[in-house]
Amino acid sequence: MPLRYPGVELATRIVFERLGIRLEDIEGASCCPAPGVIGSFDLKSWLVASCRNLALAEKMNLDIVTCCNGCYATLQEANHIVKSNVRMLEKVNGYLNRIGLSYNGGVDVYHVVEVLEDYSDMFISDRLDGLKIAPHYGCHYLRPSKIRGHGKKAWFLHRFISLSKAKPVEYDELWMCCGAGGGVRSAYKDLSLKYTLRKVESMKKAGAELIVTPCVFCHLQFDIGQYELMEAGLLGDPLPVLHVTQLAGLMLGFGTEKIGVGLNKIVFEAGKIGNT
Repeated sequence: MPLRYPGVELATRIVFERLGIRLEDIEGASCCPAPGVIGSFDLKSWLVASCRNLALAEKMNLDIVTCCNGCYATLQEANHIVKSNVRMLEKVNGYLNRIGLSYNGGVDVYHVVEVLEDYSDMFISDRLDGLKIAPHYGCHYLRPSKIRGHGKKAWFLHRFISLSKAKPVEYDELWMCCGAGGGVRSAYKDLSLKYTLRKVESMKKAGAELIVTPCVFCHLQFDIGQYELMEAGLLGDPLPVLHVTQLAGLMLGFGTEKIGVGLNKIVFEAGKIGNT
């Protein structure tokens, strides 16, 4: 997020400030690391690296909130593993102790949408009245459902979009992957873009004017991926994409420049939401 989409980080920080929540960076934090790529090939290294981040947060006596489904999947799932398996926690600490750290299970991991839902009353507005928005949840926020445990919060985006009097669009490929995850974008770009094209075409067919996602990596795939599809002559007019914290910023009355929308590859037109 700080490297590829600083506008999303900007939006997240100003929204949380408006909500009265203080965000603190974790000094020395590393990559989460990636759940599909690292976790699939070396579970032990994935778990230890993730718990190192959890241990750093625990030293600060803070919980963790993230704006990326992949980061959330890794940190939340690693936390679940060591909190439910004492022997595994002991093994992980055996490695962490070598670098002067230990983890005692004192951290909770939240996706940013869980925080936004807790403050949902603050986002009621009519600034997006009539706008048709296609929600994209992404894979890792929802699955595996037994570990994520969202229950009714699995439909968060639909409820959140409706708070602004915008209309959440129902489309056939709602639960389909954006195409980027698991290293597919890096290793099989053409295949990943086929997923993106199919998903975007389904959204457009349903009348969507905008995509909203809670995941920075999904955001990248829809933003840059649509641009790549246009360059290849495979897609006509694209659908702008906003991260959910950018949408939250609009609902709170911030202008598009303030929430970093202009840093997206495909820019959302301010005129679509009135005086921004």
